[in-house]
Amino acid sequence: MSNIIYIGYYFKVLPLQPAVEILIAELGYAGFESFVETQEGVTAYIQKEEWYDTILDEIHILKSDEFQISYAFEEIKQTNWNAEWEKNFNPIIVDDICAVRAPFHEKFNTQYDIVIEPKMSFGTGHHETTHMMIQHILKNEFADKSVLDMGCGTGVLAILAELKGAKPIDAIDIDNWCYINSLENVERNNCKRISVYEGDASLLSGKKYDIVVANINRNILLNDLKTYASCLNENGMLLLSGFYKDDIPIIEAKCNKHKLRHVETLEKNHWVSLKFIN
Repeated sequence: MSNIIYIGYYFKVLPLQPAVEILIAELGYAGFESFVETQEGVTAYIQKEEWYDTILDEIHILKSDEFQISYAFEEIKQTNWNAEWEKNFNPIIVDDICAVRAPFHEKFNTQYDIVIEPKMSFGTGHHETTHMMIQHILKNEFADKSVLDMGCGTGVLAILAELKGAKPIDAIDIDNWCYINSLENVERNNCKRISVYEGDASLLSGKKYDIVVANINRNILLNDLKTYASCLNENGMLLLSGFYKDDIPIIEAKCNKHKLRHVETLEKNHWVSLKFIN
């Protein structure tokens, strides 16, 4: 990694939320790999070989009248990503039950202790959607349940599922970096019942699960909900996040179409996480 050249963009954003979250999502689609939220906005990184001079043309929030967003960018060589995360990644505790921390943090006295080296993957527990998905997993029965973690990012949700007794567990992400990072974190947490795969919903053909967990953006969820529903065993559970409160009606309508019933909503800073059963 040390020889890869990156382009760093430094965005100043007013007001910060929800603009920063939308900006991160759109930049992720454009190929940016790593994001560090700052007091003024967000810093985003993309490999130089993936960069082109009109890359921001399709970042729609930059054209919005609702936010003031300015930026500067520069070429960055030999970034020490571990050092970057060590500076910016603080441990979190969810509901006094589950801690998510990096290897350089001291262990907490919690029931569940997850060690994550996030690098450039999404899902440290800091983002509202991951935080709420952790809350859902903590509140529900996972012992001896077969589980799918779709869009696994760092693998944190799959790891927590195993800690709660789930088996077997599949963790899938389309991003190669997330796939590699999940493998590393699964090993780091001594997990034995998680299989990690690189790919999309096409990998789910013929698969069945008691619980499907999907923390992905709204459009991908809407596209793949039919597949998730077909993967669920009878009396199965679907946990969703990655979208805003305003998106609930369209998500719920699509789930109802596939005989999934909305039974619980968690909300945090306009983001939501929904629980469905069949």
